[in-house]
Amino acid sequence: MAMSVPSLGLFPSRSRGDWVRLRTLIVLRWIAVTGQLVAITVAERAFGVQLDLGLLYLAIGAAILVNLVSIFVYPETKRLSEIEATLTQLFDIAQIAFLLYLTGGLNNPFALLIIAPVVVSATSLDLKATVFLGLVATGLLSLIALHHMPLVLADGSTLELPRLYQFGMWTAIAIGIAFLAAYTHRVTEETHGMADALAATQMALAREQKLTDLGGVVAAAAHELGTPLATIKLVSTELMEALADRPDLLEDARLIREQADRCRDILRSMGRAGKDDLHLRSAPLAVVIREAAEPHLGRGREIIFEVAPGPGGDARQPSIQRRPEVIHGLRNLVQNAVDFAASRVWISAEWTDRSLTVRIADDGPGFPPQLIGRIGDPFVRRRQSAQDRTQRPEYEGMGLGLFIAKTLLERTGAALTFANGSDPFLAPDERPERSGAIVGVTWPRRAIVDDGGGAAGGGLGENRPIEA
Repeated sequence: MAMSVPSLGLFPSRSRGDWVRLRTLIVLRWIAVTGQLVAITVAERAFGVQLDLGLLYLAIGAAILVNLVSIFVYPETKRLSEIEATLTQLFDIAQIAFLLYLTGGLNNPFALLIIAPVVVSATSLDLKATVFLGLVATGLLSLIALHHMPLVLADGSTLELPRLYQFGMWTAIAIGIAFLAAYTHRVTEETHGMADALAATQMALAREQKLTDLGGVVAAAAHELGTPLATIKLVSTELMEALADRPDLLEDARLIREQADRCRDILRSMGRAGKDDLHLRSAPLAVVIREAAEPHLGRGREIIFEVAPGPGGDARQPSIQRRPEVIHGLRNLVQNAVDFAASRVWISAEWTDRSLTVRIADDGPGFPPQLIGRIGDPFVRRRQSAQDRTQRPEYEGMGLGLFIAKTLLERTGAALTFANGSDPFLAPDERPERSGAIVGVTWPRRAIVDDGGGAAGGGLGENRPIEA
């Protein structure tokens, strides 16, 4: 059966800046800085090349300073936006170009390294940013080909390659920038396009399975309800005949028959196609939270729910979108809290006129201090202690559950924070009640609250029958 695949916000815009981890670029820059220092030292001491070491070390020091600032200002899990990633690559291109200007321009065999930042951008940025960086790299390459400081050898002679060879170098590097950037960008696009297609296929299969299951349930319900509905209609018809002289009661009997007919029509409509039930689109905040936590209510930990308005928030509890990403993401967070809690898990929610926040806390040991900056990344492993293996022998500690939860919730517009309720090195009697891990999930109100459906207690309206 042909069917369309709902987007559900799963495939956002093609902007790919947030695919790049800042930590990856920092590591690459450390490698580049190390190579630059080695090359300068060998050229100056082993081959006696006369270099302006002050300016060279100034350029390398700028790269080191940028790395240090990035390490101390941003968390390990920081992912760069499109603009941030573009500016980062632009800095690397400018730094390499300045080093080439100081060391002979195209006479320097390391001139081809100016290609590297453009290729990195082709794998992580959109086409416009890649083209911009490619043009900048080509422009700077042209400038240093015409204007650069000469390479002076130990005997005072100048290393100057023939003009034809320099032109060939410029042409080769310019073509390399264009070709490698285009090739890398195209391969990356195809790879992620295939991943999106596979995800869409899985969604289609999952939706088809749900519709099939729903059809079976509705068919069984229609079969089971057919007899009592027919009986109700028959009895109401007889009552209408018997109450012909009682207009007040006759109207009630007619209403019973009409409602029986309406039940029949609803079952017939639901049996013909999937049902877009308005009551399934949104639900009160407390209901959605409890639904997410329900599979873990009987696992030996006390789960305490706290739902209240925040400062300046309306006393009326809002209804939020009952999206699969929200329920599954919160469920994963609750599962993690229940897995590590000693005895209690607290799920608190509050709302204001601008935001809605859900916090999940426990009284367990909390997040490992050495990994708290990397929480939310997949495959975060740590060596299990003997106590871990005893309490949870099946747990691998790969971080996939938190990664999935973080990814799903961020797709709905949420921002997540991970912290510990207290210092994990405190003695047990010194720790507060909510001493374990605390995960905060905050949405802008407009991204999650279903104002169209009304707040809790508001009417959702009548379900619309689906046309065949």
